Amino acid sequence: MKVLLVNGSPHAQGNTYIALHEMEQIFAAEGVETELIHVGSKEIRGCTACGSCRKNGKCVFEDLVNETAPKFEACDGLVVGSPVYYASANATVIAFLDRLFYSTSFDKTMKVGASVVAARRGGLSAAFDELNKYFTISGMPIASSQYWNSIHGRTQGEASQDAEGLQTMRTLAGNMTFLMKSIALGKEKYGLPKKEEPVRTSFIR
Repeated sequence: MKVLLVNGSPHAQGNTYIALHEMEQIFAAEGVETELIHVGSKEIRGCTACGSCRKNGKCVFEDLVNETAPKFEACDGLVVGSPVYYASANATVIAFLDRLFYSTSFDKTMKVGASVVAARRGGLSAAFDELNKYFTISGMPIASSQYWNSIHGRTQGEASQDAEGLQTMRTLAGNMTFLMKSIALGKEKYGLPKKEEPVRTSFIR
């Protein structure tokens, strides 16, 4: 099994990384392969709704989004981590996720998703909800922990002192591993749920 971890912080070794690294150690102990992608410091523009991806099967902008797409398709789980800025995730990781999810047409059903947020104090739950919406629109079950998936720290590295936050990350990784393995067994025995043809309405028609 493989989990893709996305670090949405501009700081490669900051508090978001501390949370993701805590999860990495549990995944390794459980025999789950991981790959960490550092997104937060990249120049990633937002989606322009050009529709090119529907014709060509990839985003028109050749950057980290297209590099990540095949890795996303191949993985069993996706963890997205971000620092919290003004009660929301880092704008760079949001641009990355908008384009990654929209431009990839492969079926994401039953890939397991999890979001992790880091902040000095407030805005964590708003950013946490923001990131989870990418999973819920894609048929991806969300892994949960013993608390909302958050960790606290102001200066770089300070999150390593948040004992509860670190435990939350370890529990999250363990629960996510169990969920991925359970889904793999379920797919083997029962297959994926049947899908209806999509019905697209504009609210009133």
